[in-house]
Amino acid sequence: MLAKKIVIVDDDENIRKTFSLILNKQYRVYLAKDGQEVLDRFKKAAIDLIIADYKLPGMNGVDLVIELRKNGYKGDIIMISAHPDMIEPDLLSRLAISHFFAKPLDLTALSRSIDYLLNLRGQPEKRA
Repeated sequence: MLAKKIVIVDDDENIRKTFSLILNKQYRVYLAKDGQEVLDRFKKAAIDLIIADYKLPGMNGVDLVIELRKNGYKGDIIMISAHPDMIEPDLLSRLAISHFFAKPLDLTALSRSIDYLLNLRGQPEKRA
């Protein structure tokens, strides 16, 4: 089975490296420093999940999600931000953003969210 593909979009290199170290054992991880890089490199790629910071150089994470949706991306998106008060909660819903996490990140909760979105959602619940 081919590994699911995740794009991490954050202008902070340490955050990108941390995500890569945590996720690359189970998923194919691609890194991008800004929204334009995502649009240029992954416009036609089959990506399963995008994890995007809200505050990015050039275009913010919300603008990136709008562009991705306009270009036909229907996959899951997790938005992260050190400034959660800058994002309207109903906007997350309107853009079909799967989950939102505030920085500093709870990596355990984030990992569970990623696993749920990529592996568990839609599977029947196991009963003992």
